[in-house]
Amino acid sequence: MDSFGIEIIFLILFGQWTSCACADTHWTYTGSVGQSQWSEYFPECGGAKQSPIAVETSQARHDPSLPPARPLGYRQLGDEPFTLTNNGHTVEMSLPRWMGLGGLPWQFTAVQLHLHWGSHGGLGGGSEHTINGHSYAAELHVVHYNSELYNNVSAAMRQSDGLAVLGVLIETGEDTNPAFENIINYLENIKHAGQSAPIPAFDVQSLLPLNLGPYFRYNGSLTTPPCYQSVLWTVFAESVAVSHVQMRKLETALFSGLAGESDSLPLQDNYRKPQPLNRRMVLASFSTDTVTTYSIGEVCAMVIGVLCGCIGLAVTIHFVIKTIRSTSSWDVLPSARPTSLPRSKETEKEPKQDVVFKTTSDPEKEEAAPQPEP
Repeated sequence: MDSFGIEIIFLILFGQWTSCACADTHWTYTGSVGQSQWSEYFPECGGAKQSPIAVETSQARHDPSLPPARPLGYRQLGDEPFTLTNNGHTVEMSLPRWMGLGGLPWQFTAVQLHLHWGSHGGLGGGSEHTINGHSYAAELHVVHYNSELYNNVSAAMRQSDGLAVLGVLIETGEDTNPAFENIINYLENIKHAGQSAPIPAFDVQSLLPLNLGPYFRYNGSLTTPPCYQSVLWTVFAESVAVSHVQMRKLETALFSGLAGESDSLPLQDNYRKPQPLNRRMVLASFSTDTVTTYSIGEVCAMVIGVLCGCIGLAVTIHFVIKTIRSTSSWDVLPSARPTSLPRSKETEKEPKQDVVFKTTSDPEKEEAAPQPEP
């Protein structure tokens, strides 16, 4: 065998070794194999079409041909429970094969859904995508693969047209979200990495926003290693809300290590930072010139601001009216009216003028009525 053949064999073996090494690499969000080092171990994490991204509505192009997102079979419960798993990076829930996503060029079949979150009750962010610089408390991803072209998700995830993912941005509020309770109530059963537990089936579509029409769409990647650039993203413009209590449970219930590990850390801040857009086109299914996306917190702030403004205006008007009344002629003139002066003899001798609408026939007893001061 010549040297050229030996080099080819060596390259093939080296490629297989590096592929296995990457597959076995234990990545994290921080530390020596944190997200800033992912591209060293997983080359595609340094690609030009990475996710998530920072969406700017002013730069998104309105595409009126984009139909509302169309989940298929999401409300169908079936006879089997769902399976909830702590994989050390997130909480993941498997989805049955009858669920899918319509309205796309190919048929996409649902695989699983999972969550990303922060560590400060949503105050410090936790979502992967941002809109106009706003980071949300958490983010839900529903993953589908192109079942029309590929046999399974493992084959599809390596192809540019292989995956379609729905992104749901999550805010915190006062009210409990019943849909997310179907997941959060069972986190105690999967506290450590590698643990799984069955949970009752529920309406998966209840996890999504009510309005599935407004969304952003772009071509991107998996947001975790190996970061394959194979995802058609649909990020809803309308967020959903969970309670502060629910968010704290999500942030504190799970650990990233195996059961019994003394150095197991809380599973928190499992979100990737936005990646460069690199001239990719972001499409919007709605007109970003006339529709502004506000978070629940921003809406509450605006409502409170309007109410405070109305109360302040009402108080101001009240005091203005009260001030005007306290200084009006109706209140001041009767007490400040000067006393009548005695008539001089010259005045008595002046001939009296007739007054219109006389009330008496005796001209000598008639006096002109006093006129109010201007």
